Amino acid sequence: MIPFEWLEQAQQRIAPHIQNTPLTFDAQRGLYLKWDNRQVSGSFKVRGALNRILALEGWERAAGLVTASAGNHGQGVALAGGLVGAAVEVFVSSHAVPAKVQAMQRLGARLHEVEGGYAEAEAAARRYAAEQQKVFISPYNDGQVIAGQGTLGLEILREIEASAARVWVVPTGGGGLISAQGVLLARFPSRPRLVAVQAEASPFTYHLFRHGTQRGVPDRPTLADGLSGAIEADSVTLPLMRRYVDDFVLVSEAEIEEAVAFAWFVYHEKIEGSAAAGLAAVLSGKVAVRPALVILSGGNIQPEVHARIVAQYARRKWD
Repeated sequence: MIPFEWLEQAQQRIAPHIQNTPLTFDAQRGLYLKWDNRQVSGSFKVRGALNRILALEGWERAAGLVTASAGNHGQGVALAGGLVGAAVEVFVSSHAVPAKVQAMQRLGARLHEVEGGYAEAEAAARRYAAEQQKVFISPYNDGQVIAGQGTLGLEILREIEASAARVWVVPTGGGGLISAQGVLLARFPSRPRLVAVQAEASPFTYHLFRHGTQRGVPDRPTLADGLSGAIEADSVTLPLMRRYVDDFVLVSEAEIEEAVAFAWFVYHEKIEGSAAAGLAAVLSGKVAVRPALVILSGGNIQPEVHARIVAQYARRKWD
């Protein structure tokens, strides 16, 4: 398990390099909203990447860093690698969002494109790191990465009491973000419920959580690209999720798109599909408890995709 002290240490380690992102309250809808789309690199993922890489020994940094990413984690690793002078190589799916690919390249990462989805990219990255004796930085299956993601919750609890929201709603792919919030909230006798959310189109973690297997799970294209693809069956996040997560729900592509539009027209915030998953669960009524806290985990959406969604909902009158 992940000691709470690791989260405190992560906070001290990465504080000079990240933003303390806004937490707002929508009184009409009973929603607390944590806007980590405003984070450095546009995503919460930089928190875990920074914590893991800043904690490396000098010889590990010199060996070079390898990761696999749908885009946001790769940007975090590239940014952190630049801070410590480490070369970074990122394995990406051939289906990766172009804007995220370009952002990783701008940050100095060397990219390897892999045919297939995220699972194929991660497998290739792990093989390469082992063969080349480089350090693999997992997006989720790493205690220090998880501890870094916990700094998001620490920021929230600087502004509100743990009891202020009855439920925390967290977009979930590999499970690092929600596992970290579980470690944090477990310290409170009457903690909020934790609800994980994933896209119906690629529900691998949902099926592992519910059924203990990823066999036969569909892997269709999804706007929530950062939550898609199979994960390691022995990931440290799985026992953490089984211990701390109270419910796990799925949202459709239409619900995700509507949440992206809602964030833009109601809150004037640009969020990506993965970040919109939690908001989609709330807007669709799949999470009905209030007050609810929703984590908006990133804003790195392909510009023309966001423009299409905004145009599609331009005439909608939001309640």
